[in-house]
Amino acid sequence: MTTSASFDELLERTEEHLKPILVGLRQLILAQDPQACEVVRLGDRAASYGIGPKRMSEAYVYILPYSNWVNLGFYQGVKFLEHSQLLEGNGKRLRHIKIRAIAQLQEEELKRLLNIAIAERKAALKL
Repeated sequence: MTTSASFDELLERTEEHLKPILVGLRQLILAQDPQACEVVRLGDRAASYGIGPKRMSEAYVYILPYSNWVNLGFYQGVKFLEHSQLLEGNGKRLRHIKIRAIAQLQEEELKRLLNIAIAERKAALKL
């Protein structure tokens, strides 16, 4: 069962050296979409951001810390493959970018992909 929690609780469960990346990704997402709905699920060890709380239909991106990197994942990432060489994964819809250093957060491609993902979800939900 997945439990909703706070971002601070997710941060507490994150490797110390990755905490600045996790915080930076959250700031980047919220800078691109200040109205984003944030849902933290400790069972998934992730935070989702979207138009509403539903992960696969309303969310456009998630952040998921591992032990040596943080995934910036795109729920509809397969649709964005033509827009980025950074996307990894082979799922039906999900794609992600592994963020290993805080400097990666300065890459314009991240902002561009976030804006594409936000626009895609708004269009899909007819907002």
